Amino acid sequence: MRVQIVAVGRLRSGPERELIDDYLTRFERTGRGLGLGPAQVIEVDDRKGGGMTAEARLLEKAIPAGALVCVMDERGQEMTSPDFADRVAAWRDGGRQDLALLIGGADGLDPSLRSKADFALSFGRMVWPHMLVRVMLAEQLYRAASILAGAPYHRA
Repeated sequence: MRVQIVAVGRLRSGPERELIDDYLTRFERTGRGLGLGPAQVIEVDDRKGGGMTAEARLLEKAIPAGALVCVMDERGQEMTSPDFADRVAAWRDGGRQDLALLIGGADGLDPSLRSKADFALSFGRMVWPHMLVRVMLAEQLYRAASILAGAPYHRA
């Protein structure tokens, strides 16, 4: 199952970019034998300032056809890492070829886009900077692959 993190905004080079690249590389290495990966980040940028509605249109265009859509949203379901790993495995085992994980802009995701999603995931009720959410999501993908592979990375 291919994985796309589809996010509003452009991430410059720096520590966040390095962490994302590192975790996604680890995810691909660990997940390859499990039918997970490759993974990529797709960035969309609303240059005209159309707000959440314009961002939603750009995000929707970037979603691969037939992908399972999971939005990152503070109102979404909170999960443990093993539960997230099981969810990813279930999506893969259910025959999904693509998983699109959407991260909105500074104002969040347009409600119409949220309502179309297959799943909403939350990293808690706190609001996180969007660039950190990318890092945390990349790390959780790697952690999920590690859990599914029986690797010792996740210690619980």
